[in-house]
Amino acid sequence: MTMTRILSALCSLFLALPAMAQDSAGSIEERLQRVEDELAIRRVLVAYSATQDARDYAGYAALFAREGEWVNGNNAYKGRDAIYNMLVGLYGEPPEGYVNNESYHISTNFQVTLQGDRATARSRHLLIMRGPNGEPTPMLGARYEDEFIREDGEWKILQRVDYPVMPTQEEWMQFITTLRSFE
Repeated sequence: MTMTRILSALCSLFLALPAMAQDSAGSIEERLQRVEDELAIRRVLVAYSATQDARDYAGYAALFAREGEWVNGNNAYKGRDAIYNMLVGLYGEPPEGYVNNESYHISTNFQVTLQGDRATARSRHLLIMRGPNGEPTPMLGARYEDEFIREDGEWKILQRVDYPVMPTQEEWMQFITTLRSFE
């Protein structure tokens, strides 16, 4: 077994420990199902940032349930089409062969609580953008509070509430407006 595989297996085990500690009661099958469910939800949380960074709007919207909702302050977008169109409104359509060399998200501090075919999750994220001299510059720190649902056998985001921390929601929207004026 290569060192990469060993490290990968240890990382998977480390990520599964919170689910195992959450409720050690039940049969091995029930406990295994909880671990698999938490890992699946964590994968959705990571895919959320990856699809956003790649400007894969269809992939991003597909992470949401059919009636999924994205909320930030007074802004709410319900349904995959509305969420897709929100991204187009924020960033515009990505050009053919788009490669993002300007920003990326770091998602962390996942806390997942399972309740059968529903779950809640809390996490943090940090948006890093290219600075004036190409250096990575933290631009937005926020927290997410999520509701998940198992839909057609897969975990989907039922509701994601985005709470900007630094800068505030108002300061961030001013920045986004400034970015749009340069396009």
